[in-house]
Amino acid sequence: MFENMTEAQAKEQILGMVSEYCDKFHAVKAYEEGDRIPYARRVYDHEEMVNLVDSSLEFWLTAGRYTDQFEKAFAEYLGVKFCSLVNSGSSANLNAFMALTSPLLGDRKINRGDEVITVAAGFPTTVAPVIQYGAIPVFVDVTIPQYNIDVTKLEEALSDKTKAVMIAHTLGNPFDLGAVKAFCDKHNLWLVEDNCDALGSKYTINGEEKFTGTIGDIGTSSFYPPHHMTMGEGGAVYTNNPILHKAIRSMRDWGRDCICPSGRDNFCGHRFDKQYGELPLGYDHKYVYSHFGYNLKATDLQAAVGCAQIVKFPSFVERRRHNFDRLLAGLKGTEDKLILPVPCENSRPSWFGFLITCKEGVERIKVVDYIESHGVQTRMLFAGNLTKHPCFDEMRKTGEGYRVVGELKNTDRIMNDTFWVGVYPGMTDEMIDYMAKTIKEALEA
Repeated sequence: MFENMTEAQAKEQILGMVSEYCDKFHAVKAYEEGDRIPYARRVYDHEEMVNLVDSSLEFWLTAGRYTDQFEKAFAEYLGVKFCSLVNSGSSANLNAFMALTSPLLGDRKINRGDEVITVAAGFPTTVAPVIQYGAIPVFVDVTIPQYNIDVTKLEEALSDKTKAVMIAHTLGNPFDLGAVKAFCDKHNLWLVEDNCDALGSKYTINGEEKFTGTIGDIGTSSFYPPHHMTMGEGGAVYTNNPILHKAIRSMRDWGRDCICPSGRDNFCGHRFDKQYGELPLGYDHKYVYSHFGYNLKATDLQAAVGCAQIVKFPSFVERRRHNFDRLLAGLKGTEDKLILPVPCENSRPSWFGFLITCKEGVERIKVVDYIESHGVQTRMLFAGNLTKHPCFDEMRKTGEGYRVVGELKNTDRIMNDTFWVGVYPGMTDEMIDYMAKTIKEALEA
């Protein structure tokens, strides 16, 4: 097939065939009533597949040119100085938190036994790095129908050990960044925004509208298939702080001190002429470790998919908003039985899902069972109340390892009464209307 072809010509032919293959065999089938409606699904076309195959033909496999391209494009989109691609949103949270334990931060570094304010109504990997390091999560209740941290409890949660606030924007709805940022500034605390479910959301602070994830000290994103954009597995950590960026990169890349890109040696020009720790003078800088780190890098194949997705991403955000608004309108008249979601003041959410809380007298299990049996996929608000899960069994027995501020009344209500359905950008108006009809029917069943 490739006789008398150059490598460039052969690649062009292969990628052209890949494009045709994707258009023919990966085209989305038109929705018909009765088809199952998932809460999320990948939205892509031949551009992602062509990029993926292009990267595979290079066979670089680890981080490379697509990674550099994605990190630059993603940082430009968000308006931040530094972006580091990682292998998942959970790794992004681990990377972000561990950067705050770096000796580079001096007295502001988080030590074992220090406290981090967070919530229990969310995803476990926002909290897991805190516990695994030996710091103490301090759980604060949330509000309904915003499903975010109750900012009136922040001062009560504060202690002389508090070093940071690390919380997520729930299903795309920003938490009250004005209040949380003011609290962190007042008490010299780090703010980590888990932005994994809110990419594209905006919040107006001090008269300026900014993307969530860029207002705190560090933001994190996930590119798992159900999320706002995807590269299969993948995540990102971003910041405007050069010291934090240095710690993030080091801990992402084995904890090394060296900043040489993959496949390039002696980028700094001082590979063999410096003294580090108690190592001998001139020890190879590529093998000097300034942190206890990990290998959290993504592959260039993942980044290649992300490079195609980021171009489409603004249209994804607008479609999510359209779908949310249409579903909200379609559920008008159910307010006597359901609590419908409300965006945070001063925000413009990029909705990940549509949260619903059943009012007294309405049994969630019956509503969800009806909706699921009629082809609409549902999800709980992740852990509900994380402290009730088996992973907390030992800590509950000893009463050590975490702290709860007051009662988690709304958190427990969410655990018992709340569920959500999707609004992903591949949904059509017909799918949204069917979901609204089915939810209404469930209330009468």
